[in-house]
Amino acid sequence: MYIIKVKGVAKIPDYVQLRDDKFTLLAYFRVDRPEKSLDKVGLTDKAEYIMNVIKDLPFGQILKLDI
Repeated sequence: MYIIKVKGVAKIPDYVQLRDDKFTLLAYFRVDRPEKSLDKVGLTDKAEYIMNVIKDLPFGQILKLDI
């Protein structure tokens, strides 16, 4: 699984993309509201870990997660 943090501009907030190994989009959510999207893809139990990774991830960088 891959994670990408996208910088918002003006009134558009920052977003996060979660993608699988084939780079298919699994989830797309605002940094401040991840709960509903993570629940839909079955990652509720990993939410704290994912949010800690997102905090330290620079915008535009792709990071591979082993979950």
